[in-house]
Amino acid sequence: MLYRQFPKIEGQDVSALGLGCMRLPTIGGDPGAIDQAAFEAMLLAAAEAGITYLDSAYVYHKGLSEGAIGAALDRTGLRGRFTLATKSPVWLAKDSGDWDRFLDEQLKRLRSDHIDFYLLHALGAERWDLVRRLGALEALQKAKADGRIRHIGFSFHDSLGAFKTIIDGFPDWEFCQVQFNYVDTAYQAGEEGIAYAAERGIGVVVMEPLRGGALADPPQAVRDLFAGYPTPRTGAEWALRFALDRQEVVTTLSGMGTVEQVLHNAAVASSGRPNALTSREREILGEARGIYLSRLRVPCTTCGYCMPCPSGVDIPGVFAQANGASMFDTLPGTSAWYMTSFVKGGSGADQCVRCGQCLPKCPQHIEIPDRLEESHRYLAGA
Repeated sequence: MLYRQFPKIEGQDVSALGLGCMRLPTIGGDPGAIDQAAFEAMLLAAAEAGITYLDSAYVYHKGLSEGAIGAALDRTGLRGRFTLATKSPVWLAKDSGDWDRFLDEQLKRLRSDHIDFYLLHALGAERWDLVRRLGALEALQKAKADGRIRHIGFSFHDSLGAFKTIIDGFPDWEFCQVQFNYVDTAYQAGEEGIAYAAERGIGVVVMEPLRGGALADPPQAVRDLFAGYPTPRTGAEWALRFALDRQEVVTTLSGMGTVEQVLHNAAVASSGRPNALTSREREILGEARGIYLSRLRVPCTTCGYCMPCPSGVDIPGVFAQANGASMFDTLPGTSAWYMTSFVKGGSGADQCVRCGQCLPKCPQHIEIPDRLEESHRYLAGA
């Protein structure tokens, strides 16, 4: 395994591959029924392969991921082999006392007296306002001072502008976590955001390098492209090598669910040095990205200029769901998520009344009401 360091954290090597604990092995496909024995086998394999970074969150696996980690580390005696990263559920906070309440509960779940890397979960512009209003940053500083956490960071889901605002809004950030893969190079923080953080000495953790596993099983056109390269590589290897190639990236998380995935991805990370991709490999990945982008249903860049919608439609969110389902052949799962989270939540495209307020705001000149109607029919299976 290769190791890297966060710029502001001296003397601590971090494995180039981290184990994301959002997609652990389950019994019967129920995310609330973690297969503890299978997970412990994964942990043992990860330790043997040199992986040192475990990433979880308060809400993963219906709130059971942290407890599964704590039990597994306790049973196997491997706590000293791993650094623990987990996240505070920002959207659940109602008052300033919640930050300590969340953290103390997480320490009990993890069976640890400290958390090595502690993040505010899924920050964006609105949640950034909330964490400042409820004193989250001060609570993190206090928790670091008393030893309950070692390092302070955040994970991110919003626009590049919001990312820069958050980076510049708190001097004690030590690391950040962003979505990045060879398709989403300009999505959310993207390449520009990664460079922006690194210029300020803030280490970068990459999530979704395989885009939820979709890049591990590419469409036929991408498989044919990869097959033309002299060195045989899986879709997962191509995607991981792309993320690992960025010198600003300290560790790349993969939500692995089997021992075989751990061993495969660890082998890739053991040779994934920064700036190692050849010009031909970059060309191939660029061509693969082009194939995926050709499958877009709506030319939306998720800039958010169309928002807010007076009817409550999450316009860029709806388009992102439709595009993702089309690009990665994930319509059944995406449709279920869209109906549950968007339609039932009141932000689906079915709420559009064609007021037209969004039309002059769109820099891509998308006929938004028409495309919302199309996207809804596609996602709802109509």
